[in-house]
Amino acid sequence: MALPALRALRRQFPASHISVLAMPGIAGLYARETWANEVLLLEGARGARDGTRKWRQAQDLTSRRFDRALLLTNSFESAALFAAARIPVRTGYARDGRTLLLTQAVPPPKRGEIPQHESYYYLELLKRAGLLPEGCWPPEDRMVIRLEGIGAAGAAGRARLETEWGAGRPVVGVSPGAAYGTAKRWLPERFAEAAQLLAKRLGGAAVAVFGTPDERELCEQVAAMADGTSFAGRTKLAEYIDLAAACAAFLTNDSGSMHIASALGVPTVAVFGATDHVGTGPTGPLARVVRHAVDCSPHPHPCLLRNCPIDHRCMKAVTAEEVAETASQLIHVRGGYETA
Repeated sequence: MALPALRALRRQFPASHISVLAMPGIAGLYARETWANEVLLLEGARGARDGTRKWRQAQDLTSRRFDRALLLTNSFESAALFAAARIPVRTGYARDGRTLLLTQAVPPPKRGEIPQHESYYYLELLKRAGLLPEGCWPPEDRMVIRLEGIGAAGAAGRARLETEWGAGRPVVGVSPGAAYGTAKRWLPERFAEAAQLLAKRLGGAAVAVFGTPDERELCEQVAAMADGTSFAGRTKLAEYIDLAAACAAFLTNDSGSMHIASALGVPTVAVFGATDHVGTGPTGPLARVVRHAVDCSPHPHPCLLRNCPIDHRCMKAVTAEEVAETASQLIHVRGGYETA
């Protein structure tokens, strides 16, 4: 969701050298992003551990003589690293008790000051820091987040999937997990049913289920019910991006997988319940949210609980048929784009 801000930064500073410092697990997100000159890996574990490695990385950053550090995270730890690296200008939101570690502590926006979608939070940081001019981003109803290199990613993904099922067979992607908590998770059996319905409508598509190593059991359960294949724990992020780009459609909870599938321009249907579909939902005409407001999680104020204390009624209200039908409609929309 920070990609629009980072691309805007490149447009404002076309001749600058821009480095991204990212955790190893997400560094693959930037593999094909042309606005970045290089991707550096963040060393050491989170928290107070691995102090020696973190100090060594701070010294390495010092030797690179960066002019400015832009902190898109809100963490104290990231500010401490850049302060230890003695980067002369350190810009970030004044949050998490780190104001004294920043040379440019930006007041965070208050509720209602910016559009609700999280992407504007990062754009606003750059604007308030004087790095972007006013009016340099689209209104919320036209915000579309896309990764670069979608064609190359899809080609690589199709080549791998052909080893599983042979050439020419469409693939329905499914991501039934979610890191925030069980309240975000639609029922596994409904994911399987929706995937099967959609696969049948696509003339016998294969079903690929994706997830982290911690979600392996869940993904294997869904794959077994949908007569599909689980890739949980078998892909790094860059590999997942390629495989997701090769899918004809993607069914998911509110998760990182959702954001990536949507940013690849894949028809993406996201089931929401307890979380904020306006602030953190997918963007663009090829993504749809399926959500039913209920008394304990009404529109526009979801409960935001990690785990449902009652009967998970918001998720149970969503049917497999409506998810499959929504995906079918999006596939038709993408077909119109591709033939236009």
